[in-house]
Amino acid sequence: MLKKLWPHARPFTPWILAGVACSAMEAVFELLIPLVMSDIVDVGIAGGNQAYILRKGVLMVAMALVSLAFGLGSAVFSSVAGQGFGANVRRAEYEHIQTFAFSNIEKFSTASLVTRLTNDVNNLQMSLMMSMRLLVRAPVMLVSALFFSIRISYRLSNVFLVALPLLLVVVIAILTRVGPMFRSLQEKTDGLNLVVQENLAGIRVVKSFVQGDYEREKFAKRNNDLKNTSQRAFGAVVINMPVMMLIVYGTIIAVMWFGGRMVYAGTLEAGKLITYFTYISQIMMSLMMVSMIFMMLTRTIACARRVAEVLEEQPAMDDGGAVWGESGPVAVETGSIDFDHVSFKYNPDSTEWILRDVTIHIPAGATVGILGGTGSGKTSLVSLIPRLYEAQEGTVSVGGRPVQAYTMERLRDAVSMVLQKNTLFSGTIRENLLWGNPDASEEQLQAACRAACADEFLERMPDGLDTDLGQGGVNVSGGQKQRLCIARAILKQPRVLILDDSTSAVDTATDAKIRAAFAQELKDATKLIIAQRVASVRDADMILVMDGGKIAAQGTHDELMKTCAIYQEVWQSQQEGVSIDG
Repeated sequence: MLKKLWPHARPFTPWILAGVACSAMEAVFELLIPLVMSDIVDVGIAGGNQAYILRKGVLMVAMALVSLAFGLGSAVFSSVAGQGFGANVRRAEYEHIQTFAFSNIEKFSTASLVTRLTNDVNNLQMSLMMSMRLLVRAPVMLVSALFFSIRISYRLSNVFLVALPLLLVVVIAILTRVGPMFRSLQEKTDGLNLVVQENLAGIRVVKSFVQGDYEREKFAKRNNDLKNTSQRAFGAVVINMPVMMLIVYGTIIAVMWFGGRMVYAGTLEAGKLITYFTYISQIMMSLMMVSMIFMMLTRTIACARRVAEVLEEQPAMDDGGAVWGESGPVAVETGSIDFDHVSFKYNPDSTEWILRDVTIHIPAGATVGILGGTGSGKTSLVSLIPRLYEAQEGTVSVGGRPVQAYTMERLRDAVSMVLQKNTLFSGTIRENLLWGNPDASEEQLQAACRAACADEFLERMPDGLDTDLGQGGVNVSGGQKQRLCIARAILKQPRVLILDDSTSAVDTATDAKIRAAFAQELKDATKLIIAQRVASVRDADMILVMDGGKIAAQGTHDELMKTCAIYQEVWQSQQEGVSIDG
């Protein structure tokens, strides 16, 4: 765990050392002040020497100012180191998550990853900042104050032989109890974030089904779980303070009792007893700080483990099998696609295959339609082409090479995939389209929008391509989102274009225009069109009919109308729908 996190703190080693040194010096000067005060009482006041009192008073003020300066330095250095460490951990964690396959993300869940990136890292950086100040200051003050106390009166220091073991027992008992609670607390935070994320992402569905009350109840349950866990965890921590104070005040009362008797007997000076009280207060406060640090570290350890789990997670897919040429990793030269006895399932431990023994050859530049019922494996089939998932059996090839022969960057750069559930990001339409080609000119942007029939509604927008979409494209319709995503894919000029039912929210006439534009804009690209409407794939060079994870039939529209019962049934049902509409 520390091996994974320490490299992110190493660049701030000078700041950490400077902060530690300042914290230690601050404690030292605070410890010297009571000795000067003792001299003022025992020498200056007892002898009536005002000049001595003044000199020692000025010295005390100087020591306080120096201590203040070191304290400010410690605060600045610890803040720089803590914030820098947190930023490095967040960046490393985020960059590592970008290498995850879908299966890795599903293992943690999106809500948990968000919590680990934010809440858990915040706890880590706060712990580093607090540790730099308290973890050094408290032991220095404890040891030094104990040393000076013993120097003042060895007999009176025997009181600590009772107090220290009691404090130690209390701290160990509380730490043992709260450790597992903090781990559970972070898991409850994950659960609450999941409910909030799902509710906000699906707010339209919630309102359309009038399920606000159900969502409120679900949120209240997770919220109460988090509250109850927090109460148990922090309730145990809060007990630490009154118990510690009870021991501290009990120790002070004991020192007053025995110390007063020693002063009365003349074996201890009054000024030294006052100084002793200062040191005993510092000793007890140091012990309380140490206990607070241990409480904080208990939660920090839970957060550190969660962050380390993400950093240590090995991506389910990597570029280990990539082939490299003289100029770097090989590129996808053509859009030909081959499936050779491919079988696939999302969970390796599952007994049910999503795809079973699929073998198909798609030549470069071909237009292929894919039809099939829900759960027939259409999306799973095309997801294997850009290696969004890995086939357990068989080989998927693009451009004559297995997909593992390309780096994922090169492979996915050659494949554009437009999903039915489209994703647009906050920002302008132009910024979203430039994902397809960051160097695209204004003419290329306009051409892609015309090909995707997006120019129809862009002309009505006052800012055109510079219209702000809001979060997730909330101010455009479903069909408009689909057309913008298609335009983005066209700008990429891919070797392979995959449309996964991506014109479902578009009318038939517009769908036909978009398909016609593909022949002009992407004539050399291989086009795979998953559709529910036969009309969307009728003119394809080849149509694949999928059923139960297998390719039940393949051929042109006319061939399938003669040989494939499934295709005939789909065609007839849609023709009947047209007749009824007519």
